[in-house]
Amino acid sequence: MNAINELKNEHTNAAWHARRQAATPRGVGVFGDFFIDRAKNAEFWDIEGRHFIDFAGGIAVLNTGHVHPKVQAAITAQLQRFTHSCYQVVPYTEYVTLAERINAIVPIEGPAKTAFFSTGAEAVENAIKIARSSTGRSGVIAFGAAFHGRSLFAVSLTGKVQPYKAGFGPFPPEIYHVPFPCHCSSLEDTKKAMEQLFKCDIEPSRVAAIIFEPVQGEGGFNPIQQAAVQWLRQLCDQHGILLIADEVQTGFARTGKMFAMEHYGVKPDLITMAKSMAGGTTLSAVSGRQAVMDGPAPGGLGGTYAGHPLAIAAAHAVLDVMAEERLPERAQVLGDRLVAHLRAAQGRYSRIADVRGLGAMVACEFVDGQGHPDADATKRVQMAALRRGLLLLTCGVYGNVIRFLFPLTIEDHVFDKGLKILDEALTEALG
Repeated sequence: MNAINELKNEHTNAAWHARRQAATPRGVGVFGDFFIDRAKNAEFWDIEGRHFIDFAGGIAVLNTGHVHPKVQAAITAQLQRFTHSCYQVVPYTEYVTLAERINAIVPIEGPAKTAFFSTGAEAVENAIKIARSSTGRSGVIAFGAAFHGRSLFAVSLTGKVQPYKAGFGPFPPEIYHVPFPCHCSSLEDTKKAMEQLFKCDIEPSRVAAIIFEPVQGEGGFNPIQQAAVQWLRQLCDQHGILLIADEVQTGFARTGKMFAMEHYGVKPDLITMAKSMAGGTTLSAVSGRQAVMDGPAPGGLGGTYAGHPLAIAAAHAVLDVMAEERLPERAQVLGDRLVAHLRAAQGRYSRIADVRGLGAMVACEFVDGQGHPDADATKRVQMAALRRGLLLLTCGVYGNVIRFLFPLTIEDHVFDKGLKILDEALTEALG
């Protein structure tokens, strides 16, 4: 009997949590002390059989849900043909046709070209390489509270020290940050900081690119001001600087449009994308103006796994699903419902300072009784929801924001159940 019990205990969350801590470094921070076993659309079950509603989506990766049948079928079909050749050695037609499909929909002025990579950080770093090669300049300007990845150059662009930059310096030179023009910082503040930067640190003629997120993800789901995007476009045109929109998290229907830049009526020179473009497989891309994309010489871009065949197949299926199920429109409907629900809760709880977002990229910010950021209250809401089977993520420079990243394919009854659990969590944590 003891042997049987020991065998059972070996496959518990607690046992695997202990094994994880012994086998993997603490630098790979893990939120859950439970382990996923299977999933379907917006739900998953852990190895002990517990049920969860997923309002995290693998951090914005699952806009088409867990194991969408069409994505699964596309990967399975490709698996029967071949799994790898390295596109730069033996190319395959699906890479080209996916680039053509993205070129046709990406909000870029004039003819576009697209190159594929593996991760969002890779896409960002290659966008900077392309910008530097195309302009012959080296300087890059990013924004406070930005998140552009964890690799060394990408984390240098990131505007949040803890936990991303602490202990990893020194960082590459010629990277500069200015305040991000959103609800918490005025466009005038950004303009003054940019003017000061050009006077004291780097002349505009040495700046290759300005990179920004249309809605800051890790920074707190902060949508950029409309006037700021127009000003950035004018500033870049004035000084020959390339404008890069980082749509790694905002892209592929999350904000109610295929790309968030469609909300602003301004076209960047380069766009980075990843996360939900390939249904949970590893694929990223840089799209841009033809002349800009052709800046690097042959061999300057690529990677052994860049544009992997299984991920390319998945991305084709994702584009099909986006159109067939009208997921941009679905995102707007779900986002409107969530915002209305959260604003009703805001009327009941003074600790909810702000509800904001674009489409289904929605966030809720918490403060204490004095109006200061309250990370503890945010964590209490998150954990109260988790105990009831709802997975939520936090974000923000002060860790006081809950962000909502449910699959856009979520069934209405599952969505409603998630909102009910959220209400119960708010009551426990704030009531």
